[in-house]
Amino acid sequence: MRLRADEKLRREIAALYDVLSEALGTEKVVMRAGKLGTLKEMRSPAIPDRLLALQRLVFEDPSLETRPAKAQYKKVIAEIEDRLADLLAQRTVGDQIEAKINAKMVQRHHEYLRELKLEALREEGGPETPATQQRLHDLQSLDARGLARGALDVLRPQSLAQVVGQEAAIRALTAKLASPYPQHVILYGPPGVGKTTVARLALELAKARAHAPFAADAPFLEAAGPTLRWDHRETTNPLLGSVHDPIYQGARRDFADSAVPEPKLGLVTRAHGGVLFIDEIGEMDPAMQTRLLKVLEDKRVSFESSYYDEHDPNVPAYVKKLFRDGAPADFVLIGATTRDPDAIDAAIRSRCAAVYFEPLTQTQVARIVREAAQRLGAKMARRVPELIASYTIEGRKAVQILADAYGHALERAIGTRSATVRDQDVLEVVQAGRIVQHTTTRGRRKREVGKAFGLGVVQYVGSIVEIEAAAFPAREKTKGTVRFNDTAGTMARDAVFNAASVIRAVAGIDPADHDLHVNVVGGGNIDGPSAGLAFFLALYSTLANVALPQDVAVTGEVSLAGSVRGVGGVVEKLYAARQAGMRAIVLPRENAREIDAVIEGIDIIPVATVAEALAALGLRVPAPPALRARPRTKASR
Repeated sequence: MRLRADEKLRREIAALYDVLSEALGTEKVVMRAGKLGTLKEMRSPAIPDRLLALQRLVFEDPSLETRPAKAQYKKVIAEIEDRLADLLAQRTVGDQIEAKINAKMVQRHHEYLRELKLEALREEGGPETPATQQRLHDLQSLDARGLARGALDVLRPQSLAQVVGQEAAIRALTAKLASPYPQHVILYGPPGVGKTTVARLALELAKARAHAPFAADAPFLEAAGPTLRWDHRETTNPLLGSVHDPIYQGARRDFADSAVPEPKLGLVTRAHGGVLFIDEIGEMDPAMQTRLLKVLEDKRVSFESSYYDEHDPNVPAYVKKLFRDGAPADFVLIGATTRDPDAIDAAIRSRCAAVYFEPLTQTQVARIVREAAQRLGAKMARRVPELIASYTIEGRKAVQILADAYGHALERAIGTRSATVRDQDVLEVVQAGRIVQHTTTRGRRKREVGKAFGLGVVQYVGSIVEIEAAAFPAREKTKGTVRFNDTAGTMARDAVFNAASVIRAVAGIDPADHDLHVNVVGGGNIDGPSAGLAFFLALYSTLANVALPQDVAVTGEVSLAGSVRGVGGVVEKLYAARQAGMRAIVLPRENAREIDAVIEGIDIIPVATVAEALAALGLRVPAPPALRARPRTKASR
C-alpha cells in the first residue's frame, strides 16, 4: 500500500512538472532551474528533493532550503497548484491580448494600404466623382442664395445718437470704455431698452479714440448667460475653453496615432483685445461666474490634462505653449441683466462698474416707432406710434410690432401705389400675438373711497398696484375680521396688519370693530413692504369714509409709529406712475434724493409720516387720540 501511495505521489509531482513546462516552456524551466541551483533536486528520484525543486521553480525563491516533511506534502502540493493556476491564467490573458494586438496591427496595416491607394488616386485624378461634384455644386448654389436683411437688423440704431431715452447711461458707459484704462461693466435695466446695442456702439466709439487701447479690429463677442453650460469633468466649456482628451472624445486625424490632448479655446480667448458681452449674466451658473472671476484677474486661461506629456516628441509646439503658458484672455467684460445685483457673484460685482438703463416712457417708445418707420421707409397714420406705445414699454418689442404691422399694410396694399400702416394693422398684430396693453390702469381726475394706487417693480420695470378696501360693522364689537387675498403674499399681509395698527394709533379708529376686506386687484405677489402706505390709505379711506384722489400713486413702508420709510426702485416706480397718467407720486422723504431731475408731467411729494401723506392728499389729519378733548367730569369742573 505504501509503494502504491508513493507511486501516486510521484506521478502527481511529475504531472505538476509537465504543467509548469507547458506554462513556461521546457527550455525556460531548465534555465530557471540552473539559475536557482536546483537541477540536482529536480532530477533526484526522492520525493522531498523533487518537491523542494518544484517549490523553487514555481515561486522563484532560491532561499527555500528545507525539504518538506511527509506530513506537509499535501499542503505544499496545494500551494504549488494555486501558483500554477495563476501562471496559466496569466498566460491565457496574455495570449488573448496578443491576439487582439495582432488583429489591430493587421487592421492598421489594411487602413494604411487603403490610404496609400487613396493618395495614389488623388495624385492621378483626385477623389471626386460625379456624385461628390453634384453635392459641391448644390452647396455653392445654397451659398449664392439668401434672403434680405432681417427687420430688426434694419431697425436697430446704427449710432449712439439714434438710441432713445438712455443719454445718461450712454455717457456713463462710453466714459468707462473709451478710456486708456477701460473698466469691466455690468448694465442693469429692463429688457428691450438698448443695452446690447449701446454696448456694441460704445466699442466702435472707443476704437475711434486715440487714447483707448482697442485696435481697429477689436472683437465684440456676444454670449447668452443661460446657454453657457459646462461639464464639471472639464470635457467642454464654451466660455473658458477645455481640453479635448482623445481617450474619451476621439482625436483629430493628425493626433490619432499619438493620442495628444488638444486644448480648445473658449470665448474669453476669442474676445482677447476686445469686448466680451454676456447677456443675462445673472442667469449664469454660479460656479461659472466664480471661474470667470479668476480669468478676469489672471487675464489668461490655464489648461490641464492627465494625458499630456511635455516630453512627448509628438506634441506640437502650439499645444506645448498652451499647456505651459495658457491662452491669453485680456478683454473687457460687459454684462447685461434684468435681475437684481444680488443675482451676480459679489466678487464679480466688486470688479465691475455699474450702469443703469432707464425704463422707456410712452413718449419715448412712440419716438422710437417714428424713427424706426423712417429707417423702414414706411408711412404711418398719425395715431399709430402712440397706439403701439400703449402695448409695450420695450423699444425692441415696439419695432417688432411696427414691422409686423407694415407687413399687414403691404399685404393690404397689393395693387396700389403705397402702403400706409394704419391703426387696424396694429390691432391685428396685437390680437394675433395675444398682446395686452402694458398699463391698463389709468389715473382719473376724481375721488373714490377705499381705493388707492401703490407702485411695484419687477426686473427694473415699474407697475401700478391697484388696492381696494371695504369696511363693514362687525357682528360683535371688538371681534372684527380681516380678509385678504393670499396670492399677494405674507409681506403684503403683514403690511395690512401694520396699517390697521397705525390707523388705530393715528385716527383713534379701532379696526377691530369692523369686518375689513382688502383686495389687490388683478392678484399677483407683492414681494416687499413698499405697498404699506397704499394699504394704510385704502383702509383709512374706507374706515373714515373719506375719498382719495385717483390720479396720485404712493409708495413707502409704514412703521408701527406711523413713519413712512424708504423703499427701493423709486426711479422705476416713478416711470410707471407717469406711464399710467398719474398727476403726482407720494414717496418717502428718504428716497427724494434719488430723483436727480424734475420729471416733466408729474409732481413729486416727499413725506416722512402718514399724517403728512394724508395732508398731501388733501385729507383732514386727525388729532392723536391722546390729545383729543375728553368729556369733562365732576372732578375736573
